Parts: sequence; structure tokens; C-alpha cells
Amino acid sequence: MSGQPMPCDAAELSTLFLFEKLDSEQLGRLCSEGRVEKFEPGYVYEEGDPATCFFVLLEGTLVMSRRVGGDDVEISRTSQRGVYAGAMQAYLAVPDDARYKGSLRVTEPSRFFILPAETFAAVLREWFPMAVHLLEGLFFGSQNTQRTIGQRERLLALGSLSAGLTHELNNPAAAAVRATSALRDRVAHMRHKLGVIASGPYQREALKTLVEIQENTAARVAKAPALSPLEASDREDALADWLDDHGIEGGWRLAPTFVQAGLDTDWLEQVAGAVDEEMLAGAVGWLNYTVETELLMNEIEDSTTRVSNLVNAAKQYSQIDRAPYQVADVHELLDSTLMMLAGKIGSGVRIVKEYDRELPRIPAYPGELNQVWTNLIDNAASAMGGEGVLTVRTALERDQLLVEFRDTGPGVPEEIRGRIFDPFFTTKPVGEGTGLGLDISWRIVVNKHHGHLEVHSEPGDTRFQVFLPLTAAEPDAPQEAS
Repeated sequence: MSGQPMPCDAAELSTLFLFEKLDSEQLGRLCSEGRVEKFEPGYVYEEGDPATCFFVLLEGTLVMSRRVGGDDVEISRTSQRGVYAGAMQAYLAVPDDARYKGSLRVTEPSRFFILPAETFAAVLREWFPMAVHLLEGLFFGSQNTQRTIGQRERLLALGSLSAGLTHELNNPAAAAVRATSALRDRVAHMRHKLGVIASGPYQREALKTLVEIQENTAARVAKAPALSPLEASDREDALADWLDDHGIEGGWRLAPTFVQAGLDTDWLEQVAGAVDEEMLAGAVGWLNYTVETELLMNEIEDSTTRVSNLVNAAKQYSQIDRAPYQVADVHELLDSTLMMLAGKIGSGVRIVKEYDRELPRIPAYPGELNQVWTNLIDNAASAMGGEGVLTVRTALERDQLLVEFRDTGPGVPEEIRGRIFDPFFTTKPVGEGTGLGLDISWRIVVNKHHGHLEVHSEPGDTRFQVFLPLTAAEPDAPQEAS
């Protein structure tokens, strides 16, 4: 976006803190090589545009933002005269295609003094007082930006995890609801069938035998073996033939349920031998409802257990109701993180756990370690493109606790390996990464836990290794995790 040209006043420039130490000759050079422009509300430049100019606010209000995910996140908003933005790193040995690292817009008509990047680079190298001001501003501005984007990074991760957890919870919850509805229907049919049997011409002993068979059937359902598809198909055919041979209608519908419950023709022979022939069809039908009821209750139990496990994993991951610093089991933290990320990792990535269960619990900030695991696991899954093997290993090495994440992705190129922990450095496409995940992980491991973080990579074998001390770095002993 281009602005409206306006006259440059060297006297006005001298009132700005950035230029207050310059003499008249230097101010004159700025006016001759730079320019003043007035911008209407809107973008002055956008993140990713070629970084061609250095902007100093003379009048108005500016907003700085950075792109995180699909959103522009506001970093700062100010009307202070003399604040600056744009090609602030032009004095460095950067390539010709340098880009703006954020976006600049104005919310009201605003005037800027604008220097071409090449002029800015030249005068900065020559005029030391200006360089001092700039470097101070860069230092404090970078700190503020990093904090803001770091918070956004954590919120994005939380949103992604919440969406994944919601999806994971929905499946077993929906299954439990369906099974409960079906169970109500089966119990109603069972009551009806029992009424039919009880009103028939059956002896008391026959009914007693039928109840005993029902109890034995329920017990067999609980111990049903796992069958291969071929074994199940063969057994279904045999059961359907037996039912047809004994005049029981709909045998093809009953057979799959009986096979799932671990029942076979030998069981049917026992039923036939225990009841009169005229009672057989009713008995088989009643027992079918018994089997279906048991299977549905198993499904409800499995679903609710899954929900309970997910809730416990979420609680472990978030460290709700726990002290921020405590003695923790890293395996519990790893398991909860893997469960929380299961939906995001996808079914194409196989997880292999190589845990040394003899490792001691260590003093740590569990909530922040979970953030490290999240960043490293997410990066590994992304590097593999949703297909591969992720190995999570723990061991005792160098008198420290090692947590290693190994993926089978293409690896980290050697030329960028030394930069991957730098703030805002990312290899992901624009809009898909902030470049702060590894920087945050580094700070948590090194600064917070006094450990260290290493990467070893070659195609098909990339390993991020987290080393944590076994003893407390804090003067006060942490609370034991409950």
C-alpha cells in the first residue's frame, strides 16, 4: 500500500528520539534520501512482503501483528511518535529477498518517515547513536513479541487438543448411548419372551433348567475367545445350518450373535438336550436376547471405561488440582500426552513405547513438560506426514533421565539444524507454524529444569533427546505427586 507524498522536515525529524543525536548534515541526508508519506486506515505492509523500507511514525496510530495459524495476532498498538518498524534488520548480511516478519497497519490517517532499506543499512553502520537506540528497541520489542506469540502458540495447541479430545470422547459416548437404547429394547423382548415361556405348557423343572442354561450362557459370553474372520465365518455357517435343521426360523440372523458370544453347535446341542423339542425355539430365542444383552452391557462397559480413561488422561495432562512443581513419573506424563494427541497423530503413525520402568520419579514442572512432549510429538508426526513409526524411549544416561522421541521422517537438513531452536524459525508453510514450539521447549528444559535438549538426525532416523536431572534444582523440595 502506498501513501500520499508529503514534505520532509529535518527539524521535525530531530524531535524524534531515534534521530535526536544527529547533526544537521545527517538530518539533511535523511530527508534527501528518505520521504514522508501519509497513509489512510489499512495495511502499510503485510507479513511476507519484500522488506524494502524502514518506517518511523510521525503522527497517528499503528498496529503491529504477526500471523499465527490462520489469524493475525496483535503484538502492539501505539500512537507514540518515533516508534519504528519494517526492514529493521537491513544492516545485517541478509539475502536480497528479505521479507517483513510481521504486518503493519494504521487505524487512523497516519504519517511516516520512510527510509529505503539500503539507505537505512548504510546510515546505521555509520551513525552509532542511532544504532544504540535501535538495538535497545529490538531487544525489548523482541521479548514482548515472543511472550505474546508464545501465549498464542499455547492457546492454539490447547484448542487442537480440545478438539481432538472432544472427538475421542464423542465416539465412546455415542457408542454407549446406542448400546443403552438397544439394551432397553432387548430387555423388553426378553421380558415378553419369558412371559410366553412361562404361560406355555412347560414343567417347572424345564423352566429351572432353562434358567440354569441362561446363567451358563452369560458366563460363556464373558469368556468369548477372539476368532479370526475365517474361523468366525465357518462357525456362523455351522450354527445357521444347525438352527435350520432344527426348524428354528431366522438362523442366519441368530448365528453371528452366538458366534460373537463364543457359542457353538455343541452348546446348542446341550440346550436341545435340556429342553423339550416344542420348547427349543422359544428357548433359543430367549437365550439370544440373553446373549445380546450381555454383549451390549460389555459394549457399554468398554465405552464408559474409555471415557473414564480419557478424562483421567486429560486431568493428568493438564495437571489440574496439582502443584506446579512436584515429584513426577515421566511415564505417566508421556502416556497422558500420547492419549491426548492420539486423534491428531492419526492412525497412520505407529507408536512404540520403550520405557525403562526402573527410572525414578523426578522433581519437575509436569504441566510444562507435557508441553514439551506435545511440541516434540506434534513435530514428529508432522515430519512423517501422518505415516511412519514414532518411538518414545526413556533411559538413564549420563546420570540423567533421558526421554527420546525418534521418528522415521525425512530428517532435519544439516544446514538448518543449528537454527531449529531459534525463535520464529519454522520450516512449515505460512500459516501452519509459529516457529516457537522448539524455542519454548528449549526454555522449559534448559532454563526451567536445568537439563538440555539435543537433536540427532539423518533421513529415516531423527531423534530429539530431552535430558533431565534426577535431583531438585530448586532450593525447596517439591511436593510428592498425588
